[in-house]
Amino acid sequence: MIKIGIVGASGYGGGELLRLLGRHPKAKVILAVSETYAGKPISSAWPGQFNQNDLIFSPADDGTQLQECDVVFLAMDNGKAMTMAPKLLKSGVKIVDLSADFRLKDVSLYPEWYGFKHISPTLNAEAAFGLPEFNRETISRARLTANPGCYPTAAVLALAPLLESGLIRPETIIVDGASGVSGAGRSKFSLDYHFPELNENFSAYKIAGTHRHTPEMEQSFSQLARVDVKITFTPHLVPMSRGILVTCYSSLIQETTNVQLQAIYRERYESEPFIVIYGEGLPATKHAAGSNRCHIGMKVDQRTGRVVVISAIDNLIKGMTGQAIQNMNLMFGLDETMGLSDIGGLWP
Repeated sequence: MIKIGIVGASGYGGGELLRLLGRHPKAKVILAVSETYAGKPISSAWPGQFNQNDLIFSPADDGTQLQECDVVFLAMDNGKAMTMAPKLLKSGVKIVDLSADFRLKDVSLYPEWYGFKHISPTLNAEAAFGLPEFNRETISRARLTANPGCYPTAAVLALAPLLESGLIRPETIIVDGASGVSGAGRSKFSLDYHFPELNENFSAYKIAGTHRHTPEMEQSFSQLARVDVKITFTPHLVPMSRGILVTCYSSLIQETTNVQLQAIYRERYESEPFIVIYGEGLPATKHAAGSNRCHIGMKVDQRTGRVVVISAIDNLIKGMTGQAIQNMNLMFGLDETMGLSDIGGLWP
């Protein structure tokens, strides 16, 4: 049985990890760290977590307790994981980091995009980027995996087959994203997230290359296209609890039909257990809610010579915790669907 620790266990990511890992056949959470709920039962933060009713939230410490774990999920604010990771790794503990601390390979980008200097550049270079559909072998050998962001997960899965096959002009990529409010985290209390401000409202934020997920997407797109890629990314806040819908646009290099496009996607993802390719219709956030799946649909705009690709994920599962567990499974030589294949979409 894999012994698991979760740091940040009372946040939305931590709560989903507790819920999903509670049904994992070969893993058990032995330590759930929360400064806010230290000393209180799991049910004090998560009333529905009956499968973890014997667990008490532990206070933060110097990492000594965490060294008893086989793997630790770090579900904290950006900038904290890089301070904890060196000691944990030295003690032999594997790490799946859900923050952005180890995602960007160019550490010089952190001051610009995240407002801090990276203090563990060696570990940053070592970390595996945790998108299994494109980095499975590296993840399986890793002791430190950087879980991707939610927007990059949806966008990269949507456009990767086209970039790999050279069918689109990378310089024309536009990513239009919309996310449920849980993507902001449980402890964010700005005016934008108050019910009267959020309800019946739809708004863009951090436009024109100012959202922190932009360099992460550009890093992946550049690797896939083998050229330096800059994109236009516009995120939106949607008055719903969970879900991400990403609409991607790009110009085609050559004339392509919808049938040819779908064939490319089906061939690329035919062995991927968590990718759903649409023949008819288009994905919606409700299709992916509660699951670790990414739903992808596409259509060629013959009039403009562009392609439109839409992907939908649950931002808290495939965009965060489900993918983190998928990565953990690979890191320990397990079937990557273990503990995840039986969680279906919520409907309605």
